[in-house]
Amino acid sequence: MQIRKTLIACCLAAFLFAPGATLAEPLVEPAAASPDLVVVLKADRVLYLYRDGIPIREYPIQVGKVPQGTKIREGDQRTPEGSYILDWRNPESQFYKSIHISYPNARDLRRSARKNADPGSLIMIHGQPSYDFKTRYGDWTDGCIAISNQAMDELWELVPQDTPIHIYP
Repeated sequence: MQIRKTLIACCLAAFLFAPGATLAEPLVEPAAASPDLVVVLKADRVLYLYRDGIPIREYPIQVGKVPQGTKIREGDQRTPEGSYILDWRNPESQFYKSIHISYPNARDLRRSARKNADPGSLIMIHGQPSYDFKTRYGDWTDGCIAISNQAMDELWELVPQDTPIHIYP
């Protein structure tokens, strides 16, 4: 618990020095290297890309229809909270493009087992639905993290395979 609080404090301190940033505005000039961490703050509806502990980009996000609390079971419409890996991609997603989040991890499996529940799967960062050609507003996913298609194109190019992602309440 103390490690988690320390990590949150470090992440918060790092981005508090970059007020007023907007969609895809570089917080600092990105280094030639790719981001080495993705941080999601659900309550603030923002996704940050970090390199060497410094936020280099931020994007507004949408989360599950039930935004408070972590995902426990399939169909609860919550976005998970915890540490994961961005482990594979789908260029032909029904939501423009998508990058898979390695949910459920061992902790999620134990939590769901205690509730005798299926934890669900296929939690992604993805663009807007390609089946209705309109931008959605508010929290609308079944537990995924949605971003604009423009932001998805940037993430697709910038974020390498197996990048860690930390999702906070």
